[in-house]
Amino acid sequence: MSYHVRQDETLSPEGLAKLQRAKLARVLDEAARCSRFYQSKWDGLDLESIGQAATVEAVLAALPLTTRAEIQEDQQAAPPFGTILTHPVNEYTRLHQTSGSTGFTLRFIDRPEDWAWWKHCWSMVYRAGGLTPEDRCVFPFSFGPFVGFWAAFEAAAALGNLCLPAGGMTTRARLDYLLETEATFVCCTPTYALRMAEVAREAGIDLSASRVRALIVAGEPGGSIPATRERIETAWGARVLDHAGMTEIGPYAFECIEAPGGMHVTESEFIAEVIDPHSLQPVAAGHPGELVLTNLGRLGCPLIRYRTGDLVQRVRGRCACGRSFARLVGGILGRIDDMVTIRGNNVFPGAIEAILREHPGIVEFQLQALTDGALAELRIDLEPTPGVDASDLPETVARAVKDRLNFRPTVRLVAPGSLPRFEMKAQRWIRTKGHVEPDE
Repeated sequence: MSYHVRQDETLSPEGLAKLQRAKLARVLDEAARCSRFYQSKWDGLDLESIGQAATVEAVLAALPLTTRAEIQEDQQAAPPFGTILTHPVNEYTRLHQTSGSTGFTLRFIDRPEDWAWWKHCWSMVYRAGGLTPEDRCVFPFSFGPFVGFWAAFEAAAALGNLCLPAGGMTTRARLDYLLETEATFVCCTPTYALRMAEVAREAGIDLSASRVRALIVAGEPGGSIPATRERIETAWGARVLDHAGMTEIGPYAFECIEAPGGMHVTESEFIAEVIDPHSLQPVAAGHPGELVLTNLGRLGCPLIRYRTGDLVQRVRGRCACGRSFARLVGGILGRIDDMVTIRGNNVFPGAIEAILREHPGIVEFQLQALTDGALAELRIDLEPTPGVDASDLPETVARAVKDRLNFRPTVRLVAPGSLPRFEMKAQRWIRTKGHVEPDE
């Protein structure tokens, strides 16, 4: 067993079920006694009988799902934090909020005990990625209310690593900074890893000659998209490790170095279910479905059976790294609400990105789904690499999409530097009402 694998990550199915059962009982008790949100939601349920069900799965199946819309309504009705909390607000010391990319910013607060749990979850991300005490971690993002890399920064510091904050800098300044400080680990989004590589190339900097040996990426599916991953690893000469978490629920999945192309669910700290997003029933083992999570250690702000909206494919079996935690094959496959049906084909942005990243002549792109009633078409804007003849690129890309996804999009070239660049989550997927003539 490697030094970076904890004992609770290698439990037998029976041992894991016992651990989860004990933690779930504590969460349910805390929520039932102290959270007005869950007291109202569970009104009329016989929680004592439900808690005696034979399995963890049976306990959860008897409880209703929790949705983002419910939390939003709760926070709007009882601002600013809603009624989900289990303790008085003056016991909480941290506030973080969602990006607001879905139209409403959700705010969540944590007590010191809950923040320690966040750092514990992140420590498993680092250990699975091979972090050692000698590594130096750089965090090239602004230290606003976004939770992801606050937790990453403090967890690395708690592990004893030198932490290098890189907020308030231009991309070029950040590159100089990570080179001068001899950083070995980088935490960022896949998009920003590519953006730093783009700026480095323009400045004549060879990132593959830096000390960086690993990038932990999160916030987007790119870390588990092979072509995106390969592009980042080639530019940096370093390994990419994917990670998934949500402000609402916590840091719930990580990639190990022994089995790339998927993420382990941190099952000692979360219970994961995979359901059909329409029937809301469990899917068969190994089939794709929507990920539903219950956090087991954030007692001050519990979420029980939370619909993440993430499409995943879960498999079980002991990994080469020694962990028995379930794996999400291919990471996060997409967002349920990002799917658009084009000529009978269910299309996710990640499927388009997987094709576009295979073409080295594309620096940046934007996808626009135009809907006209029940019909939809896709337009792809491509920003080519400066100085490269890209005249054949639209036809090449349109043909590749047709061959792989069974429909032909409209593809346009745009001027170099004209598409937006992103530091955090990229907003490349746009839905608008209108019509675009298909390029047959």
